[in-house]
Amino acid sequence: DPVSRHFDVFVALLETSSCASEHVLHVLDVFMERARGRGTGGEVAVGERPRRAGEDVAGVQASVEDPSAALDASDVTESEEEEDDDEDGSWIRWFCSIQGHEFFCEVDEDFIQDNFNLSGLSSQVPYYEYALDMILDADAPSDDMLTDGDLEYAESAAEMLYGLIHARYILTARGLQAMLEKYKNVDMGRCPRVFCSGQPLLPVGQSDIPRVSTVKLFCPKCQDIYYPRSKYQGNIDGAYFGTTFPHLFFMTYSYLKPPRPENAYVPRIFGFRIHPEENTNKKEDSAQNSKGKASLTLQ
Repeated sequence: DPVSRHFDVFVALLETSSCASEHVLHVLDVFMERARGRGTGGEVAVGERPRRAGEDVAGVQASVEDPSAALDASDVTESEEEEDDDEDGSWIRWFCSIQGHEFFCEVDEDFIQDNFNLSGLSSQVPYYEYALDMILDADAPSDDMLTDGDLEYAESAAEMLYGLIHARYILTARGLQAMLEKYKNVDMGRCPRVFCSGQPLLPVGQSDIPRVSTVKLFCPKCQDIYYPRSKYQGNIDGAYFGTTFPHLFFMTYSYLKPPRPENAYVPRIFGFRIHPEENTNKKEDSAQNSKGKASLTLQ
């Protein structure tokens, strides 16, 4: 009997604690219409539930036959939306997505929450507590606690604190792995030297002290450093990457270290090679020394 079959489905849905109320109402409508012997909007075939205005037939039949499938799909959609909201609202993700911050990787929050990894930073960064809370998406300071000017300083301090934490993080196993992915994707660009043949670069600082120098790019092939091409990247503090990172990187992943280039540019004039400047300097030095010895002899 169709009525009995729909009634059994309705009872099963009621016994399921996670079922959606919309599905319960659908099956209840079917049961009530069949029990009264009436259809909604005309004749209804045996085994087919009445359709509401603007309702998709395939979707309704699927929900009656297997309501848990539609429920699971809605749960997955809601969970994905919640995860997207969480990710979009992350301060770390936002900071790394800013134009010019392509050199940065996302530091794990577990690393930041470990006080041992932050040792000594509280004395280097102003508004340290506010900056740390901002990075970890904790409760932001209220307007009563900070003025507009102080809030700007706190935001600047958060960027500085994250940069100094980043310099420590990329020396760990997880940090090196994160930078390895960026290196493989050539996120830091390629060496501009012709004989390096487009060798990927790594960021490096000329000092571990903040506000001393901006970040440079290290080429492992020619063993030289270069300015970033982007003006946004060129304004980043070199201390946010430190002096150790690229060298430790190639010690860890030694198979990635390229050989030194075999070729070098040779200056020529009308096809003839120019004598090296070192030989010219040596001849001038030897001539001056001989003149000095002659003057001493004459005296």
